[in-house]
Amino acid sequence: MLTQAPRGTRDVLPADSYRWQYLESKMRLAAAEAGYREVRTPVFEHTELFLRGVGDTTDIVQKEMYTFQDKGDRSITLKPEGTAGAVRCLLEHNLYADALPCKMYYLNAPVFRYEAPQAGRLREHHQFGLECFGAQDASVDAELILLAYNLLRSLGVSNLSVNINSIGCPNCRPKYHAALKAYLADRLDTLCGDCRNRFERNPLRVLDCKVPTCKAAVADAPSMLDYLCDDCRAHFAKLQACLGQTEIPFRIDPRIVRGLDYYTKTVFELITTTKDGSLTVCGGGRYDNLVEQLGGDPLPAVGFGMGLERVLMLLDGEGIEIPRPALYDVFVTYMGDNALKAFSLVQRLRLAGLKADMDHCGRSLKAQFKYAGKTGVRWVATIGDEEAAAGKVKLKNMETREECLVPVAEAAAAVK
Repeated sequence: MLTQAPRGTRDVLPADSYRWQYLESKMRLAAAEAGYREVRTPVFEHTELFLRGVGDTTDIVQKEMYTFQDKGDRSITLKPEGTAGAVRCLLEHNLYADALPCKMYYLNAPVFRYEAPQAGRLREHHQFGLECFGAQDASVDAELILLAYNLLRSLGVSNLSVNINSIGCPNCRPKYHAALKAYLADRLDTLCGDCRNRFERNPLRVLDCKVPTCKAAVADAPSMLDYLCDDCRAHFAKLQACLGQTEIPFRIDPRIVRGLDYYTKTVFELITTTKDGSLTVCGGGRYDNLVEQLGGDPLPAVGFGMGLERVLMLLDGEGIEIPRPALYDVFVTYMGDNALKAFSLVQRLRLAGLKADMDHCGRSLKAQFKYAGKTGVRWVATIGDEEAAAGKVKLKNMETREECLVPVAEAAAAVK
């Protein structure tokens, strides 16, 4: 156990980290182009934040949170999602007092859920999330959907579709809850134990259940879209109009409710088709009441989350190769007592902006060249006694096998 990672976690090895860095660079660029700035919140928060924010009827709170008592006897939870922490940060630091909207993103943010590990979703996984506070127009909802869609397409993910829905607001949802409960009342005996508990407290959660008998029970359930108030109906129409100005494929799916209680109005999912079936790669929506629910003044908000592991899995499944950067631009080898001169040259090359290294293991010159070849380096610089005496270095192109002798002071320029 000592040398084995806990179930549901995974190491990112040095040989693979470039794939994550490539993905992160694309995500940072997409966020920056839309005016989103990075926020970094703690890995753990007070448990009450998630009980009030995520909702105590959700599977996340009931079954999946990593919660413990700290040495001060406070209940602490490793964050199971990113939005609640972003709202807490907004309130604690009065970010709502700045010019609105406040646009923030988090990247490679670890989230923790105790559930059976599955494809692209581990007990510790990492998310890219965008949160926009202070904008109520549906154009922001559409902006986020487009940002996620265009990002995934630019990475090479194919067969993407966008599913949207509106789950109303506190003004119109009670009427829908009453209609849904009336529909489910005659079907309670077919629901799983969790959904029978949800029936009274939050019947909307039943629509999100993955148990086959529950999915069958709600197949003909009434749609929230038929119960929207005028404000929610207009907002949903504006969202469709904005998306209609683009060429992205979208459809209305009245069964999308998402797995968190804080959503209002817009909810959406980006889905791709794989050989194993459909897979949700990004999901989000509006949470106009969450800031107030956590102690702030009313402030509209919308956001999404995207799992990095899942995106990388999709790229692998489609055979998309992420460019592997060269480990070094130049590798310095040496003979005899010229190790210090080799060391000095490495530092000179690095100061010039080149990725450079040398042998630190006391290998023979032949072994140094063999190691350099394994790294895939293009240039090898060699300092022997003759080169050292002349103040020069021998450069060898490992692809063409051509060699040249240049002054040490000009080595970096020659490699460039």
